[in-house]
Amino acid sequence: MTDRVHDEAMLLADDETVKRILDEVCLLTGMGFAAVARVTEDRWIACQVLDQIEFGMSAGDELDVATTICDDIRKSSTLVVINDADEETEWRTHPTPALYGFKSYISVPIILSDRSFFGTLCALDPKRRDLRGNGIVPAMEGFSTRIAGIVEQWTRVSAQTD
Repeated sequence: MTDRVHDEAMLLADDETVKRILDEVCLLTGMGFAAVARVTEDRWIACQVLDQIEFGMSAGDELDVATTICDDIRKSSTLVVINDADEETEWRTHPTPALYGFKSYISVPIILSDRSFFGTLCALDPKRRDLRGNGIVPAMEGFSTRIAGIVEQWTRVSAQTD
């Protein structure tokens, strides 16, 4: 029996454009970890990862979605930006930053052309980062749109080969 959600996530595992986007995300934000994740009601699956801080994740790895901020993003389809979880009131007592050991975090939803939610493009780092300036948010939103197009392209190709 195949796992459809896992298969959807793995469509992006070796995509070169996604690799370049993750490189750009880390360069732009100064963060050491970036990922594209397939996010459902009960699963967070890493589609592709750039891990320069030994966070310990690779493509295909899963997290309990309830322990992630991506679950909140899935529910609201809005981005989250945290410069320093220790200083920002909303995030100071949230369990996720402490659980995963990050101070800074940015994540944008990946919304497909039919308006369905696929997952997130996220980056995190154990150090404080200024993520609200230097065009970071619009760049992340643009990257997310590009990834949505790649997901749809791979989905069409996959459907034709089945």
